[in-house]
Amino acid sequence: MKILRYLDSQGQTHYASLGADASAKKIEGDLFGDWNQTDQRADVQKVLAPISPRDIMCIGLNYRKHAAEGGQPIPEFPVLFMKNSSAVQNPGDPIYLPRKLASNAVDYECELAIIIGKPCYNVSRENALDYVLGYTCANDVSARDWQMKFGGSQWCRGKTFATFCPLGPVLVTPDDIPNPNNLSIRTVLNGNVMQDWNTNDMIFDVPTLIEFLSGSTRLAPGTVILTGTPHGVGGARKPPVYLQDGDSVSIEIEGIGTLNNPVLNEPL
Repeated sequence: MKILRYLDSQGQTHYASLGADASAKKIEGDLFGDWNQTDQRADVQKVLAPISPRDIMCIGLNYRKHAAEGGQPIPEFPVLFMKNSSAVQNPGDPIYLPRKLASNAVDYECELAIIIGKPCYNVSRENALDYVLGYTCANDVSARDWQMKFGGSQWCRGKTFATFCPLGPVLVTPDDIPNPNNLSIRTVLNGNVMQDWNTNDMIFDVPTLIEFLSGSTRLAPGTVILTGTPHGVGGARKPPVYLQDGDSVSIEIEGIGTLNNPVLNEPL
């Protein structure tokens, strides 16, 4: 099932299920508890990110060819960093290039995002997918200069500026994606394909990531996990290709859809 989060004409937030004909039926109840699809047509006025995350946990260097393009060794354990939950951006809304803390090296990263659906603590790899509410597209927008040079050896500053975590356009439940590690994934920038690969190239697959991240750690319902990006990022190109004011960037994942965002300078 594809689930849409949206604003109605009264400014209220709701969820809806999308049919094969793109019709939207309102969902009632708690998406992380008991809920049901109604026969009521959803009054969709604006599409929102499919979740307002509790936490955003991110994995770096999780595709073999991406590690290779950056000259990095294959990590022994998943490389973890975090994004601020307020970095989330809706489909169709702009990614802002930082101007207060200015960056001239803002990069795109297409990623499969996992949404945890129930309390998750010390789960086994074999049972890990039982804790998944669904999947969505993510763009792990990254200011490479703040990530690599100005961030005091920590990635968070360059990864968590406002609007640096677009999510969407929908949440897809696991019954429609039985194997999250066999999906085509790509980035399209101004009509040009920049990344085009498959999630089967992950060094640590989705069940392994959930097992690792829940180890001695409580993942609350609503936790979003970004699973890493394939090769083709702008910073690894010669010359580098960074996002510019006026650009349009799209993340496409098989079985989920396309997440579109314009790129603008941050308004000051």
